[in-house]
Amino acid sequence: MTRVLRLADTPIEVVVDEIAAVLAGGGLVVVPTDTVYGLVAAGDDAAAVARIFAAKRRPIEHRIAALVPDTSVAATLVVLGEAGRRLADAFWPGALTLVGHRTPAAAPVVVGDEHTLGVRCPDHELVRALARRLGPLAATSANRSGTPTPLDASAAAAALEVAPDLVVDGGRLGATASTVVDLTGPVPRIRRDGALPAAEVRAVVGV
Repeated sequence: MTRVLRLADTPIEVVVDEIAAVLAGGGLVVVPTDTVYGLVAAGDDAAAVARIFAAKRRPIEHRIAALVPDTSVAATLVVLGEAGRRLADAFWPGALTLVGHRTPAAAPVVVGDEHTLGVRCPDHELVRALARRLGPLAATSANRSGTPTPLDASAAAAALEVAPDLVVDGGRLGATASTVVDLTGPVPRIRRDGALPAAEVRAVVGV
């Protein structure tokens, strides 16, 4: 049976310890973020990441991102460039995922593809604390692919094909995922509209 922790009733240090133990053992956890409920696994655990795809019935070619604690960690994993750093300075922590070319240091991170990786620093202290503890987290919205993201933790867990090992209930959240900007071309490109308005992205980098 899936365990549930209520974030409002549990010290954050205890929640981090509980999640870290599950992820270190190859488990999956539903967590609140600053946008939607996410399904996370250790970013260097290929078997656990495969369970994410199975839980969502997500096609393997639909890549998922890595959550990081800050810009400095992101910059060790992907090439941000001037535009990426400006966007990170303007909107991180926040609802922005940046897709960049991998660096050699990103080799252990099993999400993304052979050459690129999406990274995000969320505006949620729990998730950043986890990423500081465990390293980059493989993460995607906690829903079945092609269906709306549930607004509460229990519905998010119930929507998955594979039951998560732990659910962290952070209350009712929104239903809009992060905005995705691709940094791999000659100019940044908005790949997915999301919670961060495109006009704000364009105001920073002119795309």
